[in-house]
Amino acid sequence: MAPPNPCLRVPAAVSVPTVLFCFLLLFQVSLASGTSAISAYNITWKSIDFKTILEWEPKPVNQVYTVEISDRWGDWKKKCFHTKKTECDLTDEMRNLRETYIARILSEKPIKSDGDPEESQHANAPNFTPYLDTNLGQPRIQNFEQNGTKLKVTVQDSITPFRINGNFQTLRQIFQQDLTYILYYWKSSSTGKKSVRTDTNEFLVDVDKGENYCFNIQAFIPSRRAKQKSPESEIRCTSQDKVVFKELFFIVGAVLFVIIILVILSVTLYKCSKARAKRDRKENAPLNFA
Repeated sequence: MAPPNPCLRVPAAVSVPTVLFCFLLLFQVSLASGTSAISAYNITWKSIDFKTILEWEPKPVNQVYTVEISDRWGDWKKKCFHTKKTECDLTDEMRNLRETYIARILSEKPIKSDGDPEESQHANAPNFTPYLDTNLGQPRIQNFEQNGTKLKVTVQDSITPFRINGNFQTLRQIFQQDLTYILYYWKSSSTGKKSVRTDTNEFLVDVDKGENYCFNIQAFIPSRRAKQKSPESEIRCTSQDKVVFKELFFIVGAVLFVIIILVILSVTLYKCSKARAKRDRKENAPLNFA
């Protein structure tokens, strides 16, 4: 017959060693029982220009995670199987950018023992539609030029990880006319900003001749209700010193060209006149008779 458990008795006076013994016994029992895996929480999507990663907490101690993703029709696929990470790249599973995707994170013990629950704990992520929910990355300026009273700025489209027939698509190819760029520009000697929009990748605006201008750009999706704008690009400034030097270079080049032409014409005329004079002297010379 097994000895009685002192923790199950209710003595009139409980000694301190007995209390400590009971506490340690209950602690060991709780560890042995293992309970169940902890469900994921703080689940968030991190997506920039259609590069999409699902993140969550907590860091696993005695469990692993598996991510499942599906479209609205329930075609579930497993990703990041039994991972100890707290993120999963789901970019390649979102091939229809206008589709709404559902994801869930399964938490389970790597090795199950007797007494563990049969089913894994799972937590649902917020629904995600790439076309509407991806953040726009910071745009880039391909080149710019101020020539007199015209400022020309060309925007370089970001390359996304989304592919069609093996070719990576740009933001413009995906959003087409939904993608708008905003140009902010101002005189370098002033703080007053002006702005202009275009649904292409080029700006051509009127500016004051002889003035330096600073500017940056921002991508914008007017059709969205949220996440409409990208961060602004780095500020770039024109330099009239370069413009003046360029104009001076062409002026000096034109003058040198004219001078060279005049020198060539002068030498040619001199040679022609000298040859004509020599020919005239021969024709006017007296004949010698034997």
